[in-house]
Amino acid sequence: MSKIIRVLMTVVALLGATGALAQSTSLETDVLALKQSWAEANYRISDRVTRVAALEALQPRAHALSEKYPRRAEPLIWEGIVYSSYADAKGGLSALGAAKTARRLFESAIAIDAKALDGSALASLGVLYAKVPGFPIGFGDKKKARELLEKAVAASPDGMDSNYFIGEFLADNQDVPGGISHLEKALQASVRPGQETADQGRREQVRALLEKLRAKG
Repeated sequence: MSKIIRVLMTVVALLGATGALAQSTSLETDVLALKQSWAEANYRISDRVTRVAALEALQPRAHALSEKYPRRAEPLIWEGIVYSSYADAKGGLSALGAAKTARRLFESAIAIDAKALDGSALASLGVLYAKVPGFPIGFGDKKKARELLEKAVAASPDGMDSNYFIGEFLADNQDVPGGISHLEKALQASVRPGQETADQGRREQVRALLEKLRAKG
């Protein structure tokens, strides 16, 4: 099977789930369905081109969710995660537009409820500021990144994502012991019901980074 056909099949499968989204009756159910589709695209697709296409296909579905539940932070957070994951997978300057869209969505979510989904908007926005190039190319800012990631940990002190993100940031900024400490805490987090794929994928990232840091030290 050619790569083009695999990409098309993945996109069609993700778009087909939009019908189920339209029929859902609760915010929690709709958000969980989007989380699961995102986890499949982000962690289960190893080919980068196919992963980029799959994440791009999720963008209109994520936006529809934000429109379905106006003035709620959770859909905005997940729309932002879809865009930021797409930007990360795509890479390069061509991904900057998606990163800016994600920043706007996270900022809107924080304005509504900064603590929604255990501070996920704070953590995700912090990662953007940490990884996007700084001025004049992009909006990256290490100081803002640290402030946001620390707020995310305060909102979710035992969370896998919050500890992974700040652990990665600290390790990348000359604080390897601090990074290892947070990464070890991330591994202690319990698997969240309905998010097994995402948690497994994140746990693998945590273990890989820990192994790398320990090998250095």
